[in-house]
Amino acid sequence: MEVIFQVLARMPGRFAAELGIDVKAGPEAREKWFLAAVLYGARISGKLAARTYQVFAARGLYTPAAILEQGWDNLVALLDEGGYARYDFKTASKLLKIMGTLQEQYQGSLERLHAAAADGPDLEQRLINLAPGIGPATANIFLRELRGVWAKAEPSLSPLAQLAGEHLKLLPPGLSPEEALAALEAQWQQEPVPSQDFADLEAALVRLGRDFCRKAPGPPCPLGSYCGRV
Repeated sequence: MEVIFQVLARMPGRFAAELGIDVKAGPEAREKWFLAAVLYGARISGKLAARTYQVFAARGLYTPAAILEQGWDNLVALLDEGGYARYDFKTASKLLKIMGTLQEQYQGSLERLHAAAADGPDLEQRLINLAPGIGPATANIFLRELRGVWAKAEPSLSPLAQLAGEHLKLLPPGLSPEEALAALEAQWQQEPVPSQDFADLEAALVRLGRDFCRKAPGPPCPLGSYCGRV
């Protein structure tokens, strides 16, 4: 379908790839993406979250053990360096709780957490249960980029992706998130884009929904010629 091709031609795909993370590369890459997803999950701009992730990554701080070793004060300083000052105290405490629970319950391994989950909903709940600061939105950010990588990574379609899909006439309005995901996956299976994954399409639609579709009036949309809002 031409519109799917155009979405991926004009918008970046996975947020992880934008950070230099290949989530298919193995457990270490997924640890990096998990840290980034936690940072993206706060009410902060994506640009600041990405910059803060790079502060941690530049020092090799992404494993549970490495983050726990930093302690609260050092984590606050790192978060401030990345521009996360508004949420530095809260996020430092959240990171320590998340990584501590990962160590205690899953020997510090996200792969063990995935293996222990019975199915997709259980996987999402196990992530949420790591700490009070992880909610469905953060779990969705993390898991949607692992769709097709982890067998049990089957989160609902992001509301932002669904909104963009409706505007581009890829999805009819009024579908449940589950119905919208199935409809979008069916279109992708009919006409996949070479060298891209469905997760790239979902991430691109999230970007469209965030930056253009939910803003009225908003900036000129790069997919405006395909948009049904005329």
